Amino acid sequence: MEKIPSSEITPESVYLSRRRFVGSLGALAASALLPSGLRAADRFEELRKELTPLKSITSYNNFYEFSTQKEAVAGLSQGFRTSPWTVKVSGHVRNPATLDIDDLRKKFPQEERIYRLRCVEGWSMVIPWMGFPLASLLKIVEPTEKAKFVRFETLLDTKQMPGQGASWYSWPYVEGLRLDEAMNDLAILATGLYGNPLPPQNGAPIRLVVPWKYGFKSIKSIVKIELVGSMPISLWMRAAPNEYGFYANVNPAVDHPRWSQSSERRIGEFFRRKTLPFNGYSEQVAHLYAGMDLRRNY
Repeated sequence: MEKIPSSEITPESVYLSRRRFVGSLGALAASALLPSGLRAADRFEELRKELTPLKSITSYNNFYEFSTQKEAVAGLSQGFRTSPWTVKVSGHVRNPATLDIDDLRKKFPQEERIYRLRCVEGWSMVIPWMGFPLASLLKIVEPTEKAKFVRFETLLDTKQMPGQGASWYSWPYVEGLRLDEAMNDLAILATGLYGNPLPPQNGAPIRLVVPWKYGFKSIKSIVKIELVGSMPISLWMRAAPNEYGFYANVNPAVDHPRWSQSSERRIGEFFRRKTLPFNGYSEQVAHLYAGMDLRRNY
C-alpha cells in the first residue's frame, strides 16, 4: 500500500467537526460506548472527548508479525504491500468465495464505529474504525448447519513480516470466534480508522475488531476466513495455553496469571481507570455467555 503523505491525512479537529460523522454513527455504535439517554449533541461531545489521538493509535502497536516492540512496528511495516489482496472464505459454507479487498469495500457499505480497545496487557484506547459487520459477509457465504466456529488467518510472508521469523510462535497468526459471536453486530471487519484506510501497523488492509474481547482476538491483515465445526486453536492458545483461552472476554474479575485485570491505563491518561465487564458492552453481548462459567471459559 502506498504510504499516505502526512499532508493528505485529515486533521483530527476537522474529522471530529464533520457533520457527516455524527450522522453516520449508528444507534448501536453510539449506545455501545455511551450511557443511554444522552441527546445527540451530548453524545457527540462525549465521543469527541473519548477518542485516542491518531498519532498514538498509529505509533503504539502490538503486531508481532513485524516486531514485539510496539514503537518499532510502524517503521518496520512501512512499504507493506496490501494491493493486490484477497480474502478467501471457505469451509462449511454454501457459497465459498475469494474476494478482492476493493470488492469488499464496494460490496459492503462502510460504517464508522467508535469502539473501546482493551489490551490484555492492561492498556486501552478509543478508536474510530471504518468497516462493516462481519455478519454481512457471513450471510453472503451462508454457513451450513455444520458451521459452529469461524477461523481467521493472517498473511504468512516472512520477507515482508520479519517478526514471523521468530520460531517460538506458531505462524501464521490464527484466531477464532464462535459463530454466534461472529454474527453479533458489534463484530466488524475494519478497513480504516479516522476516516482513512488502515495503516500497515494497524492491520491493513482488513482486520477483525471484536470490542468486548481483549485486543489480541482482533486479528490483523486477514487472508483466510474458514467456517469450521470445532473450536480453532489460536496462536496464543498454542504459545501459552495456561494464560490465553479461546474466549478472551474482557473480565476485570479474572486476572491474567501474571497481573491484575481490574484496571487499565488509557493511553494519554495519567491515572488508571476501572476495567468494565465485556469492556463496557455487556448489554450487547452478555447473553451470548448465559450459563457459562466465565472463570473456566476465560
